[in-house]
Amino acid sequence: MDMKEAGGAAGTVRVVSRRMVRPSNGNAPPREDIHLTPWDLRLISVDYIQKGLLLPAPPAGGDRLVSTLASSLAHALGRYYHLAGRLAVEERRDGTVSVRLRCTGEGAELVHATAPGVAVADIVRSVYTPSTVVRALFPLNGVLGADAAVDSLPVLSAQFTELADGVFIAVSLNHSVGDGFVFWEFVNAWSGINRGGRATSDLSDISARVHRRWFIDASPVPIPLPFSKLQHVVRWFEPPTVQECFFTFSAASVKELKARANDEMAGTATATISSLQALLAHLWRAVSRARRLPPGQETSYSLAVGCRGRVSGIPPGYMGNALVPGTASCTAGEILGKGLGWTAWQLNRAVASFDEEAVRGWLESWTREPQFRYFGSLMSGGAALMTGSSPRFDVFGNDFGWGGPAAVRSGGASKMDGKATVYEGPERGGSMSLEVCIAPDAMERLVADDEFMDAVTMLPAKHG
Repeated sequence: MDMKEAGGAAGTVRVVSRRMVRPSNGNAPPREDIHLTPWDLRLISVDYIQKGLLLPAPPAGGDRLVSTLASSLAHALGRYYHLAGRLAVEERRDGTVSVRLRCTGEGAELVHATAPGVAVADIVRSVYTPSTVVRALFPLNGVLGADAAVDSLPVLSAQFTELADGVFIAVSLNHSVGDGFVFWEFVNAWSGINRGGRATSDLSDISARVHRRWFIDASPVPIPLPFSKLQHVVRWFEPPTVQECFFTFSAASVKELKARANDEMAGTATATISSLQALLAHLWRAVSRARRLPPGQETSYSLAVGCRGRVSGIPPGYMGNALVPGTASCTAGEILGKGLGWTAWQLNRAVASFDEEAVRGWLESWTREPQFRYFGSLMSGGAALMTGSSPRFDVFGNDFGWGGPAAVRSGGASKMDGKATVYEGPERGGSMSLEVCIAPDAMERLVADDEFMDAVTMLPAKHG
């Protein structure tokens, strides 16, 4: 048995069992190779996507529930069979390597753990996240996409942890295999199967979407990477000390921020500022104040811009990565002096700048000179912010059969100074939540910032 210290008063997370769950759909999954696109390959240098759901205590837990979860996971993998595969590396004679996803059906990992000293309130009672505790609730911590290819690790792993008065179901997905869209579609399917529902897509539809990866015409397939060993793509950064908080904004609060931003830009903006852009502008201004950035200091905000629906040939249900970075840059003095609307407009323009021609140009240049994502270099300097995920993903509809989620949290992956993850809010209907990581001294000032916290639904409990 493994022991993972959760730290603090919350106690210990104890791993009870591990099993490899193979696909089950009545037919053997097709043994085929899926070649990875530039969008996939650029993320082989980062951690797994790690998201987890805090759920009420089920009527019966233990081995019986784990067996039920394993059965439903097997059926979900029968539909999304590529997530039971393994990344494979081919070292070529010309000094390059290529990586592909092999649909071997070897399975996804399911971990059963207990944490009787951890209560639901320990995780959600304050805006401050007990990061060490939450991290212990996830599998494959610290594993990069390239590690999985070199060591033939599962591309998907789930951990079911029984708490004192609830359960936590965490999923880790290799980011080079899929993005947030893929992650949440799979979790939605798994939870639906477990509660006895039917999947929204038939097997033939999913199979077609799984196998199809989109390349520009000029792209070689597979794409050679300029390394003799895939390990050479890995770079290690000393993670900075950050404080993590979770802020929820009601639908009314988000609506008010959006209205204010658009009112401030009336007669100037040529497009409508979205709810998300207004909320992130609110955060950007508040974090700049909390960091005490001088007026002339350049600050940037990077967004993951989805390409589904923006690029012809990429269907809405595309099952690979389909994200490009969009970045707005200006000075701290500008965003603090020119207001919420002007700041939100910079984010709006950053998203709008990625048209189809720009995306195709970026893909073509990447195949010639691959550039990998390294969060350590992206977030250096203490003046940047970055947001991934989307409030459109169905988080709170994931009822596994005994009640819907009370909360969502992410694991320890890429928790850098300036990372802000966005989710739909627990009340849904336009509410949103932000999981924010910044330096501890700046976070202390952020939660004391009345202008920022006035928009937050729940004020923090006393931190200590």
